[in-house]
Amino acid sequence: MSFSGDAKAELCRVPLTRKCCAQAECYGILLYANRFDEGQVKIVTESEHLAARLPQLFKKAFRVGFDKLPEEGAGKRVFSLTAADKLSAIFAVFGYDPGSAVAHHINFAVLEEPHCRTAFFRGAFLAGGSVTDPSKGYHLELATSHLSVARELQTLLREAGFEPKSARRGGNHMAYFKRSEDIADFLGAIGAPLAAMELMNAKAEKDLRGGVNRRVNCDAANLDKAVDAAQEQLSVIHRLGERMDLNDLPPKLCEVAKLRLEHPDMTLTELGMLCQPPITKSTLNYRLRKLAALAGEE
Repeated sequence: MSFSGDAKAELCRVPLTRKCCAQAECYGILLYANRFDEGQVKIVTESEHLAARLPQLFKKAFRVGFDKLPEEGAGKRVFSLTAADKLSAIFAVFGYDPGSAVAHHINFAVLEEPHCRTAFFRGAFLAGGSVTDPSKGYHLELATSHLSVARELQTLLREAGFEPKSARRGGNHMAYFKRSEDIADFLGAIGAPLAAMELMNAKAEKDLRGGVNRRVNCDAANLDKAVDAAQEQLSVIHRLGERMDLNDLPPKLCEVAKLRLEHPDMTLTELGMLCQPPITKSTLNYRLRKLAALAGEE
């Protein structure tokens, strides 16, 4: 199962305790479902967990059952309601008049309580949401075909402390999050703390791996520079050795030249510690520059 599927499975384990929250969750599902109008309610899902939850949810919320249930073993599970009395019962809860065209706006009066708004967000995600596997990237979206619903959802999300962005893709209008922290906060808030924790763990692992890679790359670059510098120093000393006896150099320069020849792989700090008495890296570097200057003069 995908990360998105796992998150939805976790959300479907949230207990159905309050009737008002069951209605709010249904409201989110209906506004983000395939069809919700005076003629039909149609919900299509590939989630077996949502398919198992829907009949219980609608029974708790409206005391109605679906007129059409999914076929056994179907990949895409289709739930349908067409009975006029059942549709009227649903419309009445949300303040719609089944005798006229359903205006696809969010009735904020139905979502006055914070727990109902949370349930509404959960329903919207179950029906029209998806979230990317955090090992590949960070993206959570809620997509609906209704522009007004998408805009009003963003208002509700901001009132709840979230900062979604908006976009349009084809005929769908989306509210979405790109920051891992925002996605984790949203998933945790609507009832999927395990998915939120998995996302943050994946981010921490990715950040750690990135930090290690940056350090390794930095260390490798520094090592390459040190090797190149050591080779240049050896080249200078060899040129001097071809033109003169290194023992004729001033004692301090002679010591440095011989130590570099004997220890070509050592860092300047390590070479400095071998000098008698030990000298600092900057002092050793100064003496090597003197050797380079002499090689240029000879």
